[in-house]
Amino acid sequence: MKRNFFAALSALVLLGLIAGCESPSRYQQKTDSGPSQSMSVDHIPDAVPKVEIRTTAGNKSPYRVNGKTYHVMQKPEGYREEGIASWYGQKFHGHLTSNGEIYNMYAMTAAHKTLPIPSYVRVTNKTNGRSVIVRVNDRGPFHSGRVIDLTYAAAKKIGIADTGTGKVLVEYIDPRRYVAPTSPRASSNKAPKAGSVEPLAPTPENANGYQIPENTFLQVGAFSQKNSAMALQQRIAKLTQYPVSVVVPSGAKALYKVRIGPLKDNFDLLTLRQKLADAKMPTPHVVYQ
Repeated sequence: MKRNFFAALSALVLLGLIAGCESPSRYQQKTDSGPSQSMSVDHIPDAVPKVEIRTTAGNKSPYRVNGKTYHVMQKPEGYREEGIASWYGQKFHGHLTSNGEIYNMYAMTAAHKTLPIPSYVRVTNKTNGRSVIVRVNDRGPFHSGRVIDLTYAAAKKIGIADTGTGKVLVEYIDPRRYVAPTSPRASSNKAPKAGSVEPLAPTPENANGYQIPENTFLQVGAFSQKNSAMALQQRIAKLTQYPVSVVVPSGAKALYKVRIGPLKDNFDLLTLRQKLADAKMPTPHVVYQ
């Protein structure tokens, strides 16, 4: 009897230990949120459609999420869809998007399940008629009935940041045929009442949010043997003009890490990643030094 009691008690303790050893999330926040105070985003310009190179980054097709298969569109021209838009913010701010860019909740970008990355779309709030042009650089939202996930800034501009979601029309913009307006569109927002002026949200370095943090590197490999790291370094050096370094380990069991950088912008990062893939190099990941 005692043996059964202690066996049951041990099992309960073990379950408790397992529950307390869940792998930590890469996000610091458990739930998403906007900035700590409401901010004006009227000064942040829309994304400007332009022809860009499409790489494999973010464009794996088909792919599966939550048991459902998605196919990335090969010809998005003419795409338009009505549905529910949502937004994502502080929880994901500074983390990588599906194509390896840095998510900026104050940039005019968005996540879409099947549009090729990058793509440009106009998103119009069906309730108030406000619209924004955003650049798709991420995947999602994977919630039933939702067609697009906007940044906080884009959601704020069309008036759905406070409600969390809103009914919208999403229309693909072909950058080859896009004609920029000759003058900025007048804001449809009413002038704020006295004493209700919001602080300005930080303006991205450019409208499309291509900036990346300083000291951004691509790590291509990590080896226990220095000779292996040096061999990979020499192979990669033939593919890029960026510095390729071997980070010497500091601990007894640490590894020799092969890194490229620091990189200047997302375009170089994506181009370099594609070169590495074409050369059958190990798959790199972004690190910061």
